[in-house]
Amino acid sequence: MLITIDPSQSRPLFEQVAAAVRLAVVRGDVEPGERLPAARDLAEALDLNVNTVLHAYRDLRDEGLIDLHRGRGATVSPAAARNYDRLRQHVTAVRAEAERLGVQPATLAAMLTEEEQ
Repeated sequence: MLITIDPSQSRPLFEQVAAAVRLAVVRGDVEPGERLPAARDLAEALDLNVNTVLHAYRDLRDEGLIDLHRGRGATVSPAAARNYDRLRQHVTAVRAEAERLGVQPATLAAMLTEEEQ
């Protein structure tokens, strides 16, 4: 699993790490039960503070995507074994429609994350 971050982005680094792991899970690049890099190792590889990686891992744990085990590290949760194919098809269709309408990716992301009123 390749995790990259861009320190020049306005998005916090822990969110970038969490997003990379989420994407790997959704794509099937990592399987349930698979171990993720140790927080210290990942922090060192990405030149981050270990607390930044731990923040990302805790968020992913709270979402149910990974399990954290003291002394044994992080593993992909069995709950992450969902089949995302249908959702991916819908996302592809939404992206195509947004592009057709000239909606910018940031606007589309805001629409996806806004709370229903």
